[in-house]
Amino acid sequence: QVRLVESGGKSVQAGGALRLSCVASGASDQRYCIAWFRQAPGKEREGVAWIFTPSGAASAVGSVKGRFTISQDRANNTVYLEMDGLIPEDTAMYYCAAKRLNCPDLRPTLYPSWGQGTQVTVSS
Repeated sequence: QVRLVESGGKSVQAGGALRLSCVASGASDQRYCIAWFRQAPGKEREGVAWIFTPSGAASAVGSVKGRFTISQDRANNTVYLEMDGLIPEDTAMYYCAAKRLNCPDLRPTLYPSWGQGTQVTVSS
């Protein structure tokens, strides 16, 4: 099981930017898809971006494409989610998750490893 720890969430004004971090441990010898999900109160958990760590292949979903960018720092076992042009609809708890195989599938039930979540709040 991969252990994940997120950080970086905070309250920001609309139009602002934020970078979330996900530090992984316990999976140095395997291929993983690392993904960012978010969940607002009363809403379903939604995948927003993924990255396949061995190759760096990555993408963001349509709702955040052009504003969110996922990247990694292999040396520090860290995956980032850079969020620009934030809007109130981005307000949610953001989670980092990991799975093996079948990248870029963003169905939450397929991800066995999850971080604790970090809150992002965007005010208008």
